[in-house]
Amino acid sequence: MLSESLLNIIDTVSRLGSFTAAANYLNKVPSAISYSIKQVEDELGTPLFVRHHRSVTLTPAGEHFLKVSRDLLKQLQDVKHSTQRVANNWQPTICITFDSLVRADKISALIAHFYKKFDDVELIVRLGVFNGVLESLVTGQSDLAIGATAAIPNGGYFKYINMGKVDWIFCVNSKHPLSTSDIPLTDESLRQYPVVCIEDTAKETPKRELWRLANQRRIVVPDWIRAINCVSSGLGVGFFPRHLVDIFISSGRLVEMKLESPILSEPCCIAWNDNKRSTELEWLLDYVGSTENMHKEWLS
Repeated sequence: MLSESLLNIIDTVSRLGSFTAAANYLNKVPSAISYSIKQVEDELGTPLFVRHHRSVTLTPAGEHFLKVSRDLLKQLQDVKHSTQRVANNWQPTICITFDSLVRADKISALIAHFYKKFDDVELIVRLGVFNGVLESLVTGQSDLAIGATAAIPNGGYFKYINMGKVDWIFCVNSKHPLSTSDIPLTDESLRQYPVVCIEDTAKETPKRELWRLANQRRIVVPDWIRAINCVSSGLGVGFFPRHLVDIFISSGRLVEMKLESPILSEPCCIAWNDNKRSTELEWLLDYVGSTENMHKEWLS
């Protein structure tokens, strides 16, 4: 019989690409993983994976099974959480997805103020990057998106408030060969150096890449802190939101450079599904305030 445990094993094997890697991740022996997969395949009457020498790949049937099983796993988690909320007398959950470019200290402050106001509501806070932030809203995973860039919603049930613009600046390490240049840098002068990229968290929509030249090597990291560390260590170059790197420029760890082809400032917003308004959402919208206040508090 299919179980949550078996579904998780199949999901892990598909993500990691081998029984051995999945076994290490799940603290099991490879033979146990292989046996569990074989059990499911025997029950279904079809192979889910093609076995290679050191790896496995999904069969067409396996791809279908994985898609449906991931939906089932999410439903199981929802059932668990809703049951726990009933048992603990919690009201419905509200979820916020923040883009990682907003100030982390303001996220902590919002959480503290929210729990002072609502002691019977479960608050879920997630971090996203670029298109993944609005995707979480559009797919119903979040009730409010804060710091969304590039794809501002327009019309329908989705409403937004402008947070002002994000200023993108190009930085290198203070000892980088380019750091002493006093003229705008060309694409050719930059192409030889790896660019540090933040990975878009979108899963169902196209991922956004902020900036990269053709044939330029990437260093892909999950957030701006890791990106700043990479560039300040001299591992690569890249664009950053000005409000996150001003302190590193002032301290001398990073140097702001001018480019012949810079990235222009772009609008940033908070967005929500206006068809799902609640007391908690109304309070959050009031808490973040006007465009001027949001830009001052979250982006400076």
